[in-house]
Amino acid sequence: MTKQTKITIATAFFFMAAIADVYAIISGNETLETYAKPMLLTLLAVVYLVSANKPIFWYVLGMFFCFVGDVLLMFKGANFFMYGLGAFLLGHMVYIKITVRFLPKDLTVKMITSALPFVIFFGALMYLIYPNLNEMLIPVVVYGVTIATFGSVAFLNYRSEKSTENLWLFVGAILFILSDSLIALNKFYEPNDLYGVTIMITYILAQFLICKAMVVKSNG
Repeated sequence: MTKQTKITIATAFFFMAAIADVYAIISGNETLETYAKPMLLTLLAVVYLVSANKPIFWYVLGMFFCFVGDVLLMFKGANFFMYGLGAFLLGHMVYIKITVRFLPKDLTVKMITSALPFVIFFGALMYLIYPNLNEMLIPVVVYGVTIATFGSVAFLNYRSEKSTENLWLFVGAILFILSDSLIALNKFYEPNDLYGVTIMITYILAQFLICKAMVVKSNG
């Protein structure tokens, strides 16, 4: 079996799991979601490992933290939400660490202008959800600052070198932020059934695009 065949098969299985998970959310099939959601990052990790010539350990670790977050968020209850938030926080921190490694030095001015859109977006989101955060205020602020930082460094990375893989990483970061923002709006502002599907679609696309970028970086 050739390498390309392995990549094609692994990618096909990933999207099958993604479709199954989205269908499970739409149909309210919790049993199907229980099986499909943990397979997302598992199969995406397989896609990455069969695609990358020199896999980046930190990226695989970041995917593992996201996998743990996916599993924990399937359970109901404040404690599971907090633990899931913590797992994704670690995942984002790892993604930030990786992205920073790709950046050239002496980017002070671009750092500020790259961060500004995410600071404004984070401020607007906090304005909406702040009244309902209560004891979740500090965890949500810490998480929000972290994902905004990921978006900022991904944007800075793309501005420094406008390559296809850097665009994938940047768009992936944007979709990840959008997915997490919809979770915050659904939980702390105005619950809406449509959020569930949109959250998963943006999350799946985010992880896939970040994976595509990391494959190119690993093979560069």
